[in-house]
Amino acid sequence: MELNVVNIQGQDTGRKVELNDSIFGIDPSDHAIYLDVKLYLANQRQGTHKAKERSEIAGSTKKIKKQKGTGTARAGSIKSPLFRGGGRVFGPRPRNYSFKLNKKLKQLARKSALAYKAQNNAIVVLEDFSLDTPKTKEFANICKSLSIDGKRALIVLKDANENIYLSSRNLPKAEVVTLSELNTYSVMRAKTLVLVESSVEELGNVFNA
Repeated sequence: MELNVVNIQGQDTGRKVELNDSIFGIDPSDHAIYLDVKLYLANQRQGTHKAKERSEIAGSTKKIKKQKGTGTARAGSIKSPLFRGGGRVFGPRPRNYSFKLNKKLKQLARKSALAYKAQNNAIVVLEDFSLDTPKTKEFANICKSLSIDGKRALIVLKDANENIYLSSRNLPKAEVVTLSELNTYSVMRAKTLVLVESSVEELGNVFNA
């Protein structure tokens, strides 16, 4: 699959790049994408939630009323979950939500996400560029030229560029990542995938394709 390379003004440069068929031309695996996205979201959870159960509540352990003759249900402790201020039944406890996926499965998931973007013609190849200073307005103009302003876009750089990252940080629907940070969740979430020209050539090495 060949794509035209455009510049930051959105104009065709006359150059073309060939997308690697072993990455962008595979038959996508929905289940691999599901597992990798589930892993990503699980890893975002802190797991520090905690609610006190009846054994952890501060309060008297004295039986609050006699067993029989009150006309109401028997009650042994003010810390019962049935009473206001009592402990919670089976409340959440701190836990780790992460789980393990095989390296090859995670790689298949990322390839599948990229293949879906290729099938949907949602990939733009942008020639390499840099910004002298962090400037949100300048980055926003680039997005406008590429017709991705107002849409959720993922811009993939070969190497980290602080000025580009800082310029995009205040735009809620633009996300800038490097090849090493590329993940299935971000690719699937984006409406448009913007690949910087040098990153396209490096993708094969990242996936050993």
